Amino acid sequence: MDLTYEKCGDYLIPNLIPDPEPEGELRKFGLMRKSYLEKHRRGIYSGLLLSRELRKHLLMIQEQAEERFDLLVEQMAKQEYVTEQMKEQDQMLWVKRMNNIRARAEEIVRKEIIYCL
Repeated sequence: MDLTYEKCGDYLIPNLIPDPEPEGELRKFGLMRKSYLEKHRRGIYSGLLLSRELRKHLLMIQEQAEERFDLLVEQMAKQEYVTEQMKEQDQMLWVKRMNNIRARAEEIVRKEIIYCL
């Protein structure tokens, strides 16, 4: 190991630099997971926080949740014939159905990924 030291009085103190945290912005699903761990799984939350793995974990969960959500919305829309043609013909019906599909997909993602260990 290549360590550098700083002299402080008569003592040499190592210059320890922590590993950088992963880059990425926490969005909806990542923040939901963080809130869940903070409120309901305090031991896991504290362990991840102390080992500096929390942000990495949250970003991983967020990515999985977003991919699953997009896939579910696509599949449900296809199954229920919510198409661009419907959007052109009756926009309000299309919006109503897409909102319903997105709400159901989000509920599934929350149950399968966010609130699961």
